[in-house]
Amino acid sequence: MDNQLFKAAVQASRNSYSPYSKFRVGAALLTENGNIFTGCNIENASYSLTICAERTAVFKAVSQGEKSFKAIAVAGSADDDFAKPCPPCGACLQVLSEFCTDDFIIILSDGEYKLSDFLPNRFDKNNLK
Repeated sequence: MDNQLFKAAVQASRNSYSPYSKFRVGAALLTENGNIFTGCNIENASYSLTICAERTAVFKAVSQGEKSFKAIAVAGSADDDFAKPCPPCGACLQVLSEFCTDDFIIILSDGEYKLSDFLPNRFDKNNLK
């Protein structure tokens, strides 16, 4: 499944709208129900309005009623070489932490990681109590 999910992320990157950075990113999010939601980065001339591939995939899934996730694969490249790992940014990690546990799997070109590997002391709903 990991290879299939990573290939889906690479395919999703083909839809990227990245005229400014020229860096395409794709994500493929696997739900607990076995559904896959993909996303790509979408840039904007007002850079702060750009959205990452990971958040696109999460928002698509949530908007379709899915809120339980198993894994996400992320692939990014300025060319067609997706061998270099492209880890999620801090904003994407924070969005993932809203719906995922510490052992949620993040698949990159160089292997699998847990959410807690990238965000060990995350801020979540428990901090609001």
